[in-house]
Amino acid sequence: MALLVALALFVAQAINFAMLLRERRQIALEQVAGPAATRFVDAIERMAQGRPIRTDRGRVRLLAASPVRVHAPDEPAIASTLRGALIESGVPVGRIDTAIVPFDQSDDFARRLPARRRAWLQENGATLVIALQRPGGQWLVQRLPWVRRDPGLVWRLAGQTGVLFVVLLLPVLWIARRLSLPLRQLTAAAEQFGAGDPPAPLSADGPDDIARLIAAFNALTLRVRAMLDEKDRMLGAIGHDLRTPLAALRVRIESVDDDTDRARMADTVDEMNRTLDDILSLARLGRPSEPMTETDLAALVDAVVEDFRDLGAPVEFVEADRLPLRIRPSLMRRAVRNLIENAVKYGGGAIVRIEPSPRRVAIVVEDDGPGIPPDRLDDVFDPFTRLETSRNRDTGGIGLGLALARAIAREAGGDVTLTNRPGGGLAATVVLTR
Repeated sequence: MALLVALALFVAQAINFAMLLRERRQIALEQVAGPAATRFVDAIERMAQGRPIRTDRGRVRLLAASPVRVHAPDEPAIASTLRGALIESGVPVGRIDTAIVPFDQSDDFARRLPARRRAWLQENGATLVIALQRPGGQWLVQRLPWVRRDPGLVWRLAGQTGVLFVVLLLPVLWIARRLSLPLRQLTAAAEQFGAGDPPAPLSADGPDDIARLIAAFNALTLRVRAMLDEKDRMLGAIGHDLRTPLAALRVRIESVDDDTDRARMADTVDEMNRTLDDILSLARLGRPSEPMTETDLAALVDAVVEDFRDLGAPVEFVEADRLPLRIRPSLMRRAVRNLIENAVKYGGGAIVRIEPSPRRVAIVVEDDGPGIPPDRLDDVFDPFTRLETSRNRDTGGIGLGLALARAIAREAGGDVTLTNRPGGGLAATVVLTR
């Protein structure tokens, strides 16, 4: 806002400066052309009365030829203004020549000026030569002082501009700060709104509209917090109500005599428990109960890989140096486990490595599976989306693994991407900011 006001002031002052210069130039032309026309008319009348005009003295001199050289700097505006004034006075006008020549203090007209005026014109002015052609071919000539520039005008305008900037910009800056400070606080509160303890209500400062906006934001924060708390209570009740019958069913399965049937039933119950965990984790991700902890990321990934090795899965980990990072360990462990589980399920195995850089760290999980069609690489991150649509438990879960992994990574300030490997297979990459 202050920049726009400053720019508007600058443009306004530039226009004002241009108009002032034009006005001053017009006044200067009139001040020169008016007296010059009067002197020419007076000289012509004297000549008509038989009174001679001298060639070597007087304000108006009679010369046989124009003293203005062909290529001398001229002032056409003076000639035009002077011509109009002479025509109004009834004087026949022929050719009018004008020229700007350096100021010479030895000229007769210069010696008639005060010394102070002569010194100023020597520095800032020049001599204006006006030659008026008479019908007989002779020329009436005048020499007048001419101001080339007025340095004081520039400084006066600069001072005026400075005063305007101080008088107008300081209140504008104060108003802008009074507007922007509560807005910045509101923006910061909106950006930080999420997990953790509820923020303290913002003070409703500033103009009435902004104060009402902050008050509405505080009320909205309370309502959203209440809904999130209600959601957590509902999810907890759902989890408890579903796990209780699943646990009872798991106990009853043990009474089944057929080993094959019992194993299948147990796997089904375990799959239902994992699905329930994924759904509840995804729903609660915006309000994690686990704090950020300084964790050795290399050790965490190595531990997840060891869990798969203990189950006989062909998973390899490329050894990496210690890499401390502030993360939520349980959630990050779950994200890495989901990616490795997908690689094992669809690619038959996985190779896991960590690629650190000065500003980020990447966890790469590669497999030798069939990959994913390029146009579906983003679709598989949508919850409950699977490329294999049969919903067969043997070919995958319910489509929450990748969605949960990406949600965990983004909650940590990173992301998960999928790329098809040139030699075949898929590479899943978790990128985290250091």
